Amino acid sequence: MTKKIVVTGIGATSPLGGDARSTWEALLAGESGARTLEAEWVAKYEIPIEFAATAKVPAREVLPRHEAKRLDPSSQFALIAGREAFADAGLTVGDIPAERLLVDWATGIGGVWTLLDAWDTLREKGPRRVMPLTVPMLMPNGPGAAIGMDIQARAGVRTVVSACASSTEAIADAYEHLQQGLADVVVAGGSEAAIHPLPVASFAAMQALSKRNDDPSHASRPYDVSRDGFVLGEGAAALVLETEEHALARGARIYAELIGGGVTADAHHITAPDPEGTGAARAIRAALEQAGVAVEDVTHINAHATSTPVGDIAEFTALKSVFGDYLASIPVSATKASTGHLLGGAGAIEAMFTVLALSEGTLPPTINLNEQDPAIHLDVVTEPRPFEASGKVAISTSFGFGGHNAVVAFRGI
Repeated sequence: MTKKIVVTGIGATSPLGGDARSTWEALLAGESGARTLEAEWVAKYEIPIEFAATAKVPAREVLPRHEAKRLDPSSQFALIAGREAFADAGLTVGDIPAERLLVDWATGIGGVWTLLDAWDTLREKGPRRVMPLTVPMLMPNGPGAAIGMDIQARAGVRTVVSACASSTEAIADAYEHLQQGLADVVVAGGSEAAIHPLPVASFAAMQALSKRNDDPSHASRPYDVSRDGFVLGEGAAALVLETEEHALARGARIYAELIGGGVTADAHHITAPDPEGTGAARAIRAALEQAGVAVEDVTHINAHATSTPVGDIAEFTALKSVFGDYLASIPVSATKASTGHLLGGAGAIEAMFTVLALSEGTLPPTINLNEQDPAIHLDVVTEPRPFEASGKVAISTSFGFGGHNAVVAFRGI
């Protein structure tokens, strides 16, 4: 028998705010998290891209020094978001039996700061100066492990590494784990901290990043005719998920219902999406099938929409193949215009936005859309738009290098 899975807690730290509420309010206000980088390495290495969507509140200003120094920034962000979500769900450590508490976390790159800083230390100062905790700090499973130890989750701590689809896939996994009875409560989400000279230089070399150094706040412009690439972001977001029966038994507030997920692969190209959107379309259909809903039931889409010339078209093609003419009537939000692209954390923060849209009855805007690409026929939300969310279905889509596709579906309460 299929169980109802509900969202009872949210947490985030992002380029828009240091917590979930401030992030959401800044999104609705049409703010941009993109800003000029002040780091010395931009000039030192002659990095061609001089801006990014850095965290609004640095993690080291939130965490005690003794915690922060033992964690890579990707784990610092994870711990902040995970703690907020757990508390927002009305939970404290010990409320849930440890063997019934699970973490499904995700990252696209992992501890890149730790890895590359340690390499610099080894090269310049020798092996005796390399920190003993270097390996656990750089491990991709480090962020999830940090949360798991913090909340004493012993049903498992699982990590998805599927590029920019990672945290959406982790949420889809959490749905399955709750259905299978592996846990009563799951903390699911993702984090990323890759605003480092090497990833920035690499993304720039592949022509993936916007080049608008003189206008960072208007650089990410999904669906616009002048879009020229994404803006690299950082941060984390977390959802607390549990069965409805468990949530009601403990008197928890419920934001929305998680009704399904779909995960597929393109097997097409390591970086380029399938131009026909075949794999992405299968992921959308899989999510709707698991949710038991028809395409006509979907009333909102939070799109992956990275602001790349090829990616936005490929996603539109996938959406069109699934929804047909009905697509024109579905409001679409492309929130990376505000947050930048959090890579492995993107799906989690966009799932959170989807949940809040359903919970509060407001669709978030897509900023910087001055002239919509005539090849992309979508009803793009450009101002906060009220809508009747009760019982309505919304989906959030994520796609990543390696041909990864992941989609999750939610229903309003």
